[in-house]
Amino acid sequence: MSEQPARPYIGGQAVIEGVMMRSPSSVAIVCRRRSGELVVREQPMSAVSRGPRTWPFVRGVATLVESLRLGSQALRWSADLYEQDLAAEEAGSTKGPASKPSPQSSAGRSGASLTSLALSMAAIAAQDVEPAQVPGGPASGGDGGAKKRGGGMGLLPIAFAVLLFVAAPQAGAELVNKLLGLGLEVTSPGFQAITGVAKLAIVVTYLLLIRQIPEVRRVFQFHGAEHKAISTYEAREALEVENARRKTAMHPRCGTTFLVMVALVSIVVFSVAGASLGALLPKLPGGRLVESVGFFLMKLPFLPLIAAVTFEIQRIFARYCTTGPLRVLLWPGFLVQKITTAEPDDAQLEVALASLRATLWREESVAAPAQPDRVFADYSKLLADPGYAGAHG
Repeated sequence: MSEQPARPYIGGQAVIEGVMMRSPSSVAIVCRRRSGELVVREQPMSAVSRGPRTWPFVRGVATLVESLRLGSQALRWSADLYEQDLAAEEAGSTKGPASKPSPQSSAGRSGASLTSLALSMAAIAAQDVEPAQVPGGPASGGDGGAKKRGGGMGLLPIAFAVLLFVAAPQAGAELVNKLLGLGLEVTSPGFQAITGVAKLAIVVTYLLLIRQIPEVRRVFQFHGAEHKAISTYEAREALEVENARRKTAMHPRCGTTFLVMVALVSIVVFSVAGASLGALLPKLPGGRLVESVGFFLMKLPFLPLIAAVTFEIQRIFARYCTTGPLRVLLWPGFLVQKITTAEPDDAQLEVALASLRATLWREESVAAPAQPDRVFADYSKLLADPGYAGAHG
């Protein structure tokens, strides 16, 4: 039997009422408007296949930064579409006899604005972190304003993530250390183990809390749809709703698994760093608080190293541990993915498959110029498009 040719990895991310898919040469976002229309935004990407950005460990940091940049842009664009629809509904409701905004529209608009940070954090957990090659950014076209807004939007979630997943776990470990009278040094392996457990507990608790927000739960449903669509593609099955529906919502390259693995890797890295640097650094005056703040600041430069190491480990797990007894190594990530994914309906699967078809069309037609956003009345109209209908990877 002849060996089937290798195909590029497809990464993705759930956004508000939509899905972003990306390949080495393309990025596509498809969102469903409240009217039922599908809006497609896709553009070419300039892939980097050689040089320092493709080296082991360097590529992990480069890919993560690029994923966050693209993800924040996609999330901002999808949020703009969602807010436009809510504003249109609200404006339409004011023409009625009561001259009052629709309660549903008002609540939705308020919820969208109040949960923007939660949505940004949900998007980080709902993205894959391994495209086949490190993309070098849009080759041409695109919305410059969206890029500008997306870049700024990405800073707050990153700062919040550092506070929530680095500072808060260390504070939690300090509290446990004090309450139980353990007497552990901040730089000791035991203290770092407690910090790692606290980090996992905070991650899981935070994800469980934001899952209760209706908008975030919808994002998690699209996250499940994204995984099912990619699994259909990787199984070399026809990109149809019936095939995608049967697939699991779990995926080894998921950003949620990445977050779980970061927590575990950080225990080892910070234990080694604490043991090494703690012996070299002079004892700071000011007591335990100053020592804790100093060690927290010492941790920050190690975050790129942790991301790089975790990226390489996840690549290995995704390639060699998906079947057989080694699959047990994926279970911690899969358990947490049960929080960040939800079973999608067929309409959400259509959106994910449409986004996949759009990025595969670009992957197969690399020389095609960038095109403006396209609008299709429904999924059947998108399938009638010669380019998208013929995209199967």
